[in-house]
Amino acid sequence: MTPARPAGQQPGTTVGSAVGLHLVRPVPASRAYCRTTAERPRPEAPGRGYEHGRRSGVTDAASPPEIGEVLHGFAEYLTLERSRSAATVQAYLGDVRGLLEFAAGRDLGVSEIDLDVIRAWLVARHSQGGSASSSAARRISALRTFFGWATAAGRLPLDPTLRLVSPKKGSHLPEVVSERDLDSITRRLAQRAAEPVEDPVQLALAARDLLIVELLWASGVRVAELAGLDIDDLDRAQRTMKVIGKGDKERTVPFGGPAERSLDLWLARRPRLVREKSGAALLIGVRGGRMGVRQIREVVNGVLGEQPDVAATGPHALRHSAATHLLDGGADLRTVQELLGHRSVSTTQIYTHVSVDRLGEAFRQAHPRA
Repeated sequence: MTPARPAGQQPGTTVGSAVGLHLVRPVPASRAYCRTTAERPRPEAPGRGYEHGRRSGVTDAASPPEIGEVLHGFAEYLTLERSRSAATVQAYLGDVRGLLEFAAGRDLGVSEIDLDVIRAWLVARHSQGGSASSSAARRISALRTFFGWATAAGRLPLDPTLRLVSPKKGSHLPEVVSERDLDSITRRLAQRAAEPVEDPVQLALAARDLLIVELLWASGVRVAELAGLDIDDLDRAQRTMKVIGKGDKERTVPFGGPAERSLDLWLARRPRLVREKSGAALLIGVRGGRMGVRQIREVVNGVLGEQPDVAATGPHALRHSAATHLLDGGADLRTVQELLGHRSVSTTQIYTHVSVDRLGEAFRQAHPRA
């Protein structure tokens, strides 16, 4: 039962202002819920950047059986029909599980969840510290996707999320490492890779770490895309590499001369780390297995942490830096969008703000009439 609107509140104004995200809007007469035209299993690729197939942890012995069964079906839908990345699947399942268990605590099944229950859960999540607008937007996106799927599958008579509106995300400018700092970092890594060290494993690791930074900076690929690369994905003659991005979309990304030289050095030393399990993986660890996202992040964090006055951390900072340096160098927005694999140019536009800020700072420092 929907609570009565407080006196003086007009239709379409905010409801539940504690979280500032539940705007009432007219419910459309019908909502077509699009699916892919065919269910196609995604190919198994153990150890590649984006996981495929069923994720572990979908069911939980502490949860009612209905929740485990529903989450299992939703996970298959996200993976097989929507081609969502493993990270997105995990995040969506966590959000939906939270709501379903919240409802179960009120003795409500999935089919009994209405807008009031959803609002109550969102308010509870807000009070527990999940107040970031980006987190709130993701939760609503997860619930919309879930209830749309459940309604289309006949599990619910009506989608209760039709009247929810996501909050606007705050404008957070990405952290960028300057060209000067990245030049210093890559020179230091190159010197380390050239040092006369007797341990061949250490020499190989130094060359690998140099390649990681060079490729991330040169191409702006996501860390999961880098982790998923095989040797054959790189065309050394054309200086390009094929990466599998979000939604299993393949794109070709170029890289430059420094990255090519780092690649040659790494491929010459890679056999020192190769084991039977290495396969065709481009980047492998000290035990020979394909490097995962976490391992690459640790390498990048360590490298950036060695550079004085650099606050940025993680591989995504190098992706941000690549985009910003491209725009600073005169690349157009559409080109940067294609290189980064952004679905919408609006996602890429944030880097124009970074470039304008840097331009303004340079003007203020250098122009006598600033």
